[in-house]
Amino acid sequence: MGNKMRHFGLIIFGVITGVMLSLNFSANADKETQGVLHPLPIEELRAFTEVFGRIKSDYVEPVEDRKLITEAINGMLTGLDPHSAYLDMDAFKELQIGTQGEFGGLGIEVSMEDGFVKVISPIEDTPAFRAGIKPGDLIIKLDDTAVKGLSLTDAIKRMRGKPNTSITLTVLRKGETKPMVFTLVRAVIKIQSVKSKLIEPGYAYIRITQFQEQTGENLTKAIDKLFKESTVPMKGLVLDLRNDPGGLLNGAVAVSAAFLPANSLVVYTDGRTEDAKMKLKASPEFYLRDTKSDYLKRLPAAIKTVPMITLVNGGSASASEIVAGALQDHKRSVVMGTQTFGKGSVQTILPLGNNTAIKLTTARYYTPNGQSIQAKGITPDILDESAKDEFERLREADLDRHLSNGRPQEAKPATEAIKVAPKPEAKIIKPENGEDKNKKQEPPAEFGSSGDLLLTQAMNYFKDSLVNKNSAKVTN
Repeated sequence: MGNKMRHFGLIIFGVITGVMLSLNFSANADKETQGVLHPLPIEELRAFTEVFGRIKSDYVEPVEDRKLITEAINGMLTGLDPHSAYLDMDAFKELQIGTQGEFGGLGIEVSMEDGFVKVISPIEDTPAFRAGIKPGDLIIKLDDTAVKGLSLTDAIKRMRGKPNTSITLTVLRKGETKPMVFTLVRAVIKIQSVKSKLIEPGYAYIRITQFQEQTGENLTKAIDKLFKESTVPMKGLVLDLRNDPGGLLNGAVAVSAAFLPANSLVVYTDGRTEDAKMKLKASPEFYLRDTKSDYLKRLPAAIKTVPMITLVNGGSASASEIVAGALQDHKRSVVMGTQTFGKGSVQTILPLGNNTAIKLTTARYYTPNGQSIQAKGITPDILDESAKDEFERLREADLDRHLSNGRPQEAKPATEAIKVAPKPEAKIIKPENGEDKNKKQEPPAEFGSSGDLLLTQAMNYFKDSLVNKNSAKVTN
């Protein structure tokens, strides 16, 4: 038995070493002329093959080589950062479907933390949002299955399913002494990427819930409609990116390009390879894909100069941070709200064949002025310090194994703090057993409604600025 094990281990060791040698040669081919070659970690490779062999011979049940190798790949990627992952056929297909704006499931953006699923943000108008799932919730059970031990991909698979089927989530929430149980009915998640309305003549509101393939074109239609509906020239526009978890990079560039001068730098990336070093500008080549027509040409000229306020919070991540950062750096918009999520890393999808792929972090995002978004986020110009829950929200820097900012910590720019009047105290109804049901029954905040306090503050800011501007003209 010992000889067989040793023989098997030598075979595996030879195979893996051969593969590693070929990868090592490929990765360092461009460095060879400089004499920079990294030796293979022979002892670690030997340990890997020994563990592989021990599992094959001694594990309580037979295990297929395919499963062991797949799990080894999973381990390599999940050990890097929260966003790198192995995508099997199902996961790869779901990723492609998700970017098109329609899929079956619950409607939550999640990450993995200490073996559990943590909610980054529920998506508006979805089962999770309507049920009251909140950012920072820790999902510990899916039906009767404990989440501990599942990969993020496996957990997402269990949460997704056929429409009209139910799933029970057991959730730990900060401030609650007992786990909370939610029964949600899966639905076909049709995400309306762009929502808009005229708040009053001269003041427009546009909300982007997620960046998808059609976001730029839908934004153009919304702006055109709002400008035509207003009976007076447009005086102010609110762009709402709160709880927008991100999405497609070209969608973020398109949205930025709608408001910025042509060819303005929107974002740049920096990584180890030349492909990871990009500068994306407000130019059609960086946001158009299959269509030949530049839809942004249909925008009214005034969209480039109308006063803007961009609303953000701790659920604004990735692509939404790119837009907020670009508008802020170019002084095109005042950014109002709370510190954003800080997801400033680039994931590249690398197909492996057989309809599988790896999602690998390859670069960091930087705003036009060179600020790294990663693990820091965008600091608003006007900070809403009354949003106490926002300061306790889960952010990128709280995630296990998060990628560092990549630059020395810089002093945060001075911000103007504002206090929004709190909501009137809701009537608390307690059942006979004394349990407080108020929190569970409280409906989620509706962005863009008359009760949206930050939007009210934005409108007040517009009007105060206009009054001050007219006063200055009279004085002069």
